[in-house]
Parts: sequence; C-alpha cells; structure tokens
Amino acid sequence: MYSLARPFLFAFDAERAHGLGLSGLELAYRTGTTPLLAGRIEPLPTKAFGLEFPNPVGLAAGLDKNGEHIDALLALGFGFVEIGTITPRPQEGNPRPRLFRLPAHQAIINRMGFNNLGVDALVRNVERAKRRHGLLGINIGKNKDTPNEQAFDDYQHCLQKVYPLADYITVNISSPNTAGLRELQEETALRQLISQLRDSQENLAAKHGRRVPMLVKVAPDLSDRDIDAAARVLSELKVDGVIATNTTIDRSAVAGDPRAQEAGGLSGAPLLGQSTLVLRRLRARLPESMPLIGVGGIQSGADAVAKMSAGAALVQCYSGLIFRGPALVQDCVEAIRRRREAPSRGAVAPL
Repeated sequence: MYSLARPFLFAFDAERAHGLGLSGLELAYRTGTTPLLAGRIEPLPTKAFGLEFPNPVGLAAGLDKNGEHIDALLALGFGFVEIGTITPRPQEGNPRPRLFRLPAHQAIINRMGFNNLGVDALVRNVERAKRRHGLLGINIGKNKDTPNEQAFDDYQHCLQKVYPLADYITVNISSPNTAGLRELQEETALRQLISQLRDSQENLAAKHGRRVPMLVKVAPDLSDRDIDAAARVLSELKVDGVIATNTTIDRSAVAGDPRAQEAGGLSGAPLLGQSTLVLRRLRARLPESMPLIGVGGIQSGADAVAKMSAGAALVQCYSGLIFRGPALVQDCVEAIRRRREAPSRGAVAPL
C-alpha cells in the first residue's frame, strides 16, 4: 500500500510530506487499518542493555520528535521506537526549508536543528501512550542557545524528566545541526559530560528503584583517533551502550546531486559504509558487555545483517522507511532471523 502512497507524499515538500505521513500512520492505527500497511511480524526476542526487545529492529530518533505517534509507530512492527531529540525548552529549529530528499541516492539531508515542543510536552505524550507492542527509547539534547559549558544542565534536566518513562535514554552529542554540539565528543568534554550524567543516572536509579540504561550516540565522521578516545572514555565510564551512528556531513557519496550542497546531516543509503565501519571499529575497541545499536543506511534486510555482522546487537531505520515504507521492518527482522539460524556466518572480523 505504501507504494501507492509514496508518489503522493513525494509530490510535497519533504517536511510537509513528513507531517502527512505521520498523520496517515496515526489514522491507520486509530481505525485499525495498520495491517494494510505492515504485515504481521513474528517475535524475535533480543536481549540488550538488560532489556528484552520483541525484535531487534527499531526506529531511529528524529521521525517522532515529540512522542506524538508512539503507538502508531510501534504498530508497524518495530521492536522499539526512539523518540526525540528533545530539549528542555521548546525551540523552532532552523529556518525552512530544512529537509531534502535525494531520490537518486535514496538519501535525505536534514538541518532540522532539534525542533521540538520541549521535554514537558514529550512527557505528556508518553504518559498518554499505551506502549503495548515494544520498548521506548528517549533521545535527549541541549537547547541551541545553551553554551557547551552549561550543556550538562540541559541534559540532566531532560534525563530527570524522562527517566521514569523511558526504557532507555540516548544522549545525543552527535547531531551536526546544532552549532558546536559535536565538540562534546572531544575526549575531555566527553569525559566531563558523561561522567556527570552517569552520576545522575545512578542517583535516579536509587530514587526510582529501577535502572534505566543510558546510551551515547556518536557521529560517523570521527577519525580513528577520535574513535579510540571515545571508546576509551565510554568504556571507563561504563555507559550501557552506544548508537553508531548519526548523520554525516560528508558529501562525497552524493557529489553531483542538485541537493548535495545543502547544509545538514546526510542519511540514507550513502551512509551505510561509513556508519558500519565506525560501528565495526567501536565493537573492536569496546568491551563485549557493552551492546551497540547499528544505524545508518539500512535500506534492506541485507543491510541490517551487515550491521549485525559488524557487531550490532540491535539496528535502527529511518531514511529507509521513507523510501521503502513499512515493509522494510519485516524485511530486516526476517533477514536477522535467518542469520541467527546460521550464526557461524555472522562472526565479527577483527580490524
């Protein structure tokens, strides 16, 4: 059915189509017609971060920034949905247009800039959600006008607000669309921020009587030295997991496309190779007890398996959902199921 809807959606500006698509999913969920969009997915239980996921295929952050469509998205068969990125205060994000399709490359460029309604609005939406079919991750960030020296205050504020509601929480320090944010990935800044957030996490665990895993999302544009430093810090501070990766600022894979020079983060098929390389390098440098989520460029079940072969415990989709539709979720789950039945083919190659 998505193949019929896609030409209609692609006739609109990308951000307008984004809103229409989410409204359509919500309508399908409320009218019980979601099965017309997505086939039934048999469970494929997967354990990571001390949690059990119905299946290992999730939705990456960014599609539902305010948590307004949690149940509709879970109904597509995702094992988990990650909402956000959310900030303490509402912000409009960058000026429009700020979202661009590159259909010839199955890619998207966005410079949204953490547009969201603020953490309090997200909390209200999550409290209303039924969440019957999968787990929920919440991705947190800082407001664009908050200096990096005060970033901890923003992250801690969001952490405290969403902690009682999340199955896991992601610290986003890797978006290219908030000026200076990626500087928080530098070793000294990363150590300071994550150390403070780990202390807050443990204090909240004692307060609420449950420990919510905290993950860190990294960029695909890190050098080998940066990856080594990040792995060292995250290992020493014993974060619960890492998401590899966010979008890229590199344009070499889409050179010549009319949209290639648009500022922002590139996602979709061109990101697959680099994001998977970063994933593989992190897997080789992090303790085996620290699970990784592989995201970036997944357009097929084979791509999802490539992430698993590189060391991912779970995978996430976003841009592929725009180009392939909900059928991508089942494709990925079934490909991973077949891989599990032949585990010897999934060994992680050393670097």
